[in-house]
Amino acid sequence: MRDVTRILSAIERGDPSAADKLLPLVYEELRRLAAAKLSKEKPGQTLQPTMLVHEAYVRLVDVDQPQQWNGRGHFFGAAAEAMRRILVEKARRKQSQKHGGDLRRVELDDAAAAIENPVEDLLALDEALTRFEQKWPDKARLVKLKYFAGLTIPEASAAMGISTATAERYWKFARAWLHSELKGSI
Repeated sequence: MRDVTRILSAIERGDPSAADKLLPLVYEELRRLAAAKLSKEKPGQTLQPTMLVHEAYVRLVDVDQPQQWNGRGHFFGAAAEAMRRILVEKARRKQSQKHGGDLRRVELDDAAAAIENPVEDLLALDEALTRFEQKWPDKARLVKLKYFAGLTIPEASAAMGISTATAERYWKFARAWLHSELKGSI
């Protein structure tokens, strides 16, 4: 993974060819993370993992506005945040009046089943996570890595530079707090 760190440094320096070299090295892992995140979404999600990866990647390696990367973990943390923002933006667009407002798409086969609104769930989670992040930014970063990037606790702890035990405590606390917040708002 030294190549990833080296290429990220080249992107920081504004090397336009570096972004082309980075994608093949991180694409499969980003796609796996996107697929894991989208698999947790409720039925009706039209965004595909490939599209999510491409949109996030474009935001991450914008040569006109180079980012500062502190290594692979920082890059994948930023990828998780970019994927989160894309999903939240998509949910907000879906909910807007221009795009049907509160109308729901119902597949004929699913018409008999009770339908939950995944857009409202994602927006409620985003609002709760934003409040959580104001008080506990490190714990919120773990939630983003685990929930939005699909990393395991050991992978997220390595990306954050904390012990697995600490990451597990952060996760338990975050889950309890977010559950309490979401229970009242959904």
